[in-house]
Amino acid sequence: MIIRKQHVTEERPMNLLLAADPSRSLVERYIERGDCFVAEKDHDIIGVYVLLQINIETAELINIAVSEHLQGQGIGKKLVQHAIQTAKTKGYKKLELGTGNSSLGQLALYQKCGFRITGVDKDFFIKNYEEEIFENGIQCRDMIRLSKDL
Repeated sequence: MIIRKQHVTEERPMNLLLAADPSRSLVERYIERGDCFVAEKDHDIIGVYVLLQINIETAELINIAVSEHLQGQGIGKKLVQHAIQTAKTKGYKKLELGTGNSSLGQLALYQKCGFRITGVDKDFFIKNYEEEIFENGIQCRDMIRLSKDL
């Protein structure tokens, strides 16, 4: 598997991006402002993340996703580790991310990778998404904000 920055002329892996964030309009907005990285195996895109500059010292890891049939094999962890290293190489001092309160596996993964919970954006998903989101039998209402000093 290789992880590489996707060229702006390449077609974005919208199926994966929308698996992580069901709002096409939000995805299209931040993908234009950020750098999209893809994980490839045998010329198939199997994972994706977007790295977005927040300010001169901080980047945000947005929309990390792995093909459903390959989840649980450590690909997500490799993508997070790649994002951390890429942010360090670009000179950022902090990497932030947000995930849903119902995203239990993702919350565990991010904390295992050294991220700490820094806040909660209450009712973020209620205010910003037309349809209700349920995951792990829990309604996704709040965005849990995490960060890692680099």
